[in-house]
Amino acid sequence: MFSDNQIERYSRHILLKQLGTTGQQKLCDGRVLIVGAGGLGSPAALYCAAAGVGTIGIIDYDRVELSNLQRQIIHAEGDIGRLKAESAADSIRAINADVCVQAYTEKFAVENARLIVREYDFVIDGTDNFGSKFLVNDACVHEGKPFSHAGVLQFSGQTLTVVPGKSACYRCVFEDLPPKDAVPSCSQAGVLSSVVGILGSIQATEALKYLAQIGELLTDCILTFDALSMEFRKITVRRNPECLACGSNGKWPLLYGDHCN
Repeated sequence: MFSDNQIERYSRHILLKQLGTTGQQKLCDGRVLIVGAGGLGSPAALYCAAAGVGTIGIIDYDRVELSNLQRQIIHAEGDIGRLKAESAADSIRAINADVCVQAYTEKFAVENARLIVREYDFVIDGTDNFGSKFLVNDACVHEGKPFSHAGVLQFSGQTLTVVPGKSACYRCVFEDLPPKDAVPSCSQAGVLSSVVGILGSIQATEALKYLAQIGELLTDCILTFDALSMEFRKITVRRNPECLACGSNGKWPLLYGDHCN
């Protein structure tokens, strides 16, 4: 049962016939894990908090730097030097005190990935390197947890939602880590600040749709975005029966290189 304050807070959701009070209750009962409190994780966390997702987990062992503030909107100048997970948790609480926040100030690694993932209903991959992205995928696949992948670089980005056992996973599409230094990072090639906001917001939308059980998820397709041409495009992908993560001979763990969330 919602209080009068909650009814007013979530009134614009409750007005949506696809959502209503039933859907809002599902959001309030939901649990979302965000891996990485950076450019993608920032808008995703803020929108999940504003929407009333009941429990939000944030895992990131890095600290806020001045160069982060160009795009990582969950942090402010006063947070420079703080652990990102703790800074993000404070921002979430400032938006919505009803949200229960769990801050993990540790590296997302093989040793803890599956233990953390299994506590949540949906996972948002806000990491910025291939090792971590494959690790998020494999942990979610083996724990049967749906998740949203996204990646950004310069003026473009891509996103894909995975529902283990029902759709293609990240490893079905990309198979394995690229050679070291084959793809530049944002710190090397740059990124337009608003592009991560667009992709992170899409990830939050996928989480909310999944929790509320409405609409169609971005499964079995990659949605790409080019900010310079302002074009979106969907690319169909298929599940690989020989996939090392979700295939009949799926393994855990695999090799992830020098990953960090």
